Amino acid sequence: MPKFVEKKFKNTLYYGDNLDVIKRYIPDESIDLIYLDPPFKSDQDYNVLFEEKDGSQSAAQLKVFEDTWHWDTAAASSFHDVVTRGGKSANTLIAFEKILGYNDMLAYLSMMAPRLDELHRVLKSTGSIYLHCDTAASHYLKILLDSIFGAENFHNEISWKRSKSTSSISKIFKRSHDSILFYTKTDRYTFNLQYKELSEASKKLYKNGSQNVPLLVSGRRGVKSGMAETGMPWRGIDPNLRGKDGMHWITSPSKLEEYDQEGLIHWPKKVGGIPRLIYDADKSSGVPISDFWEDINNINSNSHEALGYPTQKPEDLLDRIISASSNKGDVVLDPFCGCGTSISVSQKLNRKWIGIDVTHLSIALMKHRLKTAFGNKVEYQVIGEPVDLPSVKELAKLDRYQFQWWALGLVGARPIEKKKGKDKGIDGRLYFYSDGTLKGKIEQIIFSVKSGQVDVTHIRDLVGVINREKSAIGVFITLAKPTRPMKEEAASAGFYKSQELGAKKYPKIQILTIQEIFAGKRINCPPFALNEGNITLKKALKVSPVKRKVKHAKLDDF
Repeated sequence: MPKFVEKKFKNTLYYGDNLDVIKRYIPDESIDLIYLDPPFKSDQDYNVLFEEKDGSQSAAQLKVFEDTWHWDTAAASSFHDVVTRGGKSANTLIAFEKILGYNDMLAYLSMMAPRLDELHRVLKSTGSIYLHCDTAASHYLKILLDSIFGAENFHNEISWKRSKSTSSISKIFKRSHDSILFYTKTDRYTFNLQYKELSEASKKLYKNGSQNVPLLVSGRRGVKSGMAETGMPWRGIDPNLRGKDGMHWITSPSKLEEYDQEGLIHWPKKVGGIPRLIYDADKSSGVPISDFWEDINNINSNSHEALGYPTQKPEDLLDRIISASSNKGDVVLDPFCGCGTSISVSQKLNRKWIGIDVTHLSIALMKHRLKTAFGNKVEYQVIGEPVDLPSVKELAKLDRYQFQWWALGLVGARPIEKKKGKDKGIDGRLYFYSDGTLKGKIEQIIFSVKSGQVDVTHIRDLVGVINREKSAIGVFITLAKPTRPMKEEAASAGFYKSQELGAKKYPKIQILTIQEIFAGKRINCPPFALNEGNITLKKALKVSPVKRKVKHAKLDDF
């Protein structure tokens, strides 16, 4: 299939393996900023990651919430493909194999190498890439990135302090930070310096909103220091003669002249007094951000941002990255999109975006997030989802769990976390308030999804589950046509009487075919159960695109 190229760019969600999607659809040098947070089993025992394996086990497809790669036939094939293709990334993997042997860590690096090669291809010459990773793998990934993007294009290893907890009983120091590796494609790249607010202690130093700060600081500056200009005399004042061991200006004399013309220099009345800079707190951009980010809290269950996705990252984190390394209208790519934080923040900051994920659950969560956060104000397309019965049948044939997640996403339900033999006949749930208000009773609709042949026993089983769980309604979603006995069994299950105005009745057991859903049929239930009263998927906070001016410090060298 030819690469996907449009005259007018469209925000896009892709379902599929990101390596295949990037190869097939993303043109060369078309992306301004890449952020990726590849899945990695960060809490796995360190020794297990390096346990020798022969690669003969059958390939296990990456599932949502299974945050890991395994050394299996798929990983071994990826290793072989990269090595036989040759190049710097191939040489790096060969070195890793000699150091690590065949294990899950090598599998992770073997899967990442071809993806990073492709990401390098699609990144513009002025573009940047931020790779978010666990400290167990960051040093290997840095070497891999050095080989692909060039060591000279490495700029920062950002430490994000994601945990404030200090209580831990262990034989190691508690791990409380992630690493974010910042690279660019060339030395010509977009970068907007970011700032954080002045601390309360710093604000108290300002009187009436401003403060006079010293222009001279300790330390002699001579020619050997490479900063001879800041050690030069200005307005008859030689900084080298000041202080015990000499001093220097905070910036060059030419810059000081500019500040004086702008009225920003305070000259003392006392003869021989040292001039000071008038620093306005209200006009201050704040404190420039360093590579240690301790001011952004991680997502927890009580956070207003939490959507119930285990690896969800805070919006402030993505806001800082996207604001720093892109401008309005630029294209942001996230190849491991998860629940779509990077996509939502890109939309808020007036960037264009592309998100890719390998699970239909993630795609469904992202669609829900965009709808609840932006309403109908965001336009995008979804590529890779089934659009007709033949493509649905193909999905069901390839992976029945992906089929289940996709089908449940069509009706706004959330799948349960599967544990073998423990789903108790429940594939998904939808929760709602019985009267559409926060004061009503919480009710649930239980879903059973089947992609193969069906018969009346499936309906009888669902009736049993509904009674056991004391659920309001049970919905049976099927790819095949239901039989007459199935319809009769569903009809005999009775009705659910809602607490809404008028106390309407709804069939207790309902059957929906995929073909009917495609035609627009939906669950027969209280309308608020599918809209504002639906509390199955937590709604993202409503936002509007922001107009942000990039702040620049008044004192570039301060």
